[in-house]
Amino acid sequence: MRISIIIPAHNEERHLKTCLESFVAQTHVPEQVVVVDDNSADATYGIASTFAKDFPWIHVVQRKSNNEHIPGKKVIETFNYGLQFATDYELLGKFDADIILPPTYFEKVLAHFQSNWKLGMCSGLLYIQQGNKWHYENIADTNHVRGPIKLYLKACFDKMGGLRASAGWDTVDVLLAKYHGFETLTDPTLKVKHLRPTGHGYSTKNYKAKGVALYQMRYGLVLAKIALLKMAWQAKSPLLYVQGIFSFLGAWTGDKLPFVTHPEGKFIRQLRWKGIFKKLS
Repeated sequence: MRISIIIPAHNEERHLKTCLESFVAQTHVPEQVVVVDDNSADATYGIASTFAKDFPWIHVVQRKSNNEHIPGKKVIETFNYGLQFATDYELLGKFDADIILPPTYFEKVLAHFQSNWKLGMCSGLLYIQQGNKWHYENIADTNHVRGPIKLYLKACFDKMGGLRASAGWDTVDVLLAKYHGFETLTDPTLKVKHLRPTGHGYSTKNYKAKGVALYQMRYGLVLAKIALLKMAWQAKSPLLYVQGIFSFLGAWTGDKLPFVTHPEGKFIRQLRWKGIFKKLS
C-alpha cells in the first residue's frame, strides 16, 4: 500500500527541520511527502527544499494566499492545494509541520490497514511537553484520530468527499467515515510529540468558527451547547462558550449552509448522543 503525505506549512522554520528528520528516520518511509509552503515569510521553503534535494521522495511546492488566519479553512485549503501533487497512493496522510514521529509510525499504521480492510482512518496519539516530561494532549478522547497525524484509506477519503475546509474538519471526517461504514483506530503505542500544543494562540475568531462548524455539522442546539461547554471548560474561559453559541445561532439564522447532508447529520447526532449516554452510564 503506497503512502502519500501532505504537510501544510506556514512559517514553520522553528519546527520543520525536526519534523522532516523524523520522517527520514522512519523504518518504513512514505513513497511521497509533499510539503506545501503556504505563503511563509520565514525559512520554511528553504528548509523543505534542502530535504527535497537529499531525499527524492520529499517534494516542496509553494502556495500563494493571504496572511489572514482562518481556523480550519486555511490549513485544509493548503492541504487541498497539495493534493493535486499527490500521485499513485492507497493511503493518504494529512500531517502538521510541528510534530516528531516515532521511528515505527508508518510501519505500524501500515500494518493496521493491511490487517483490517474496513479501516478507513488511523493515527497515533499526540503528546505535549510539560516541564521535562511529555504528557498526553488531553483535548480529545484517546480513540479520536487527531488532525495533525492522520492517515486515510483512499477509498474512505473519496467516499466522504475529501476534507471540509472549515473549523471542525478533523471531527466531521471521523463521523463521516463511520457513516460510510469504515472503522477508525488510534494506536496508543505510537506516541507523537506535538511541539506546538493545539489551541496555541486561539482567539475569539477560533471559537466563533467552531460555533459555525457545529451548525454546519448539523449538531443541533443542545449538542452544540454540550460541545461548546466542553471546549470552554478545557480552555478555562466561560466567555468562549458564549461566543460559540452566538456564532452557532448566527449561522443558523444566516446564510451559512451545512456541509453534511440530512442523513449524515442525523447519523452524526445519533452517534454523538450515543457517546454521551455511554459516558453517563
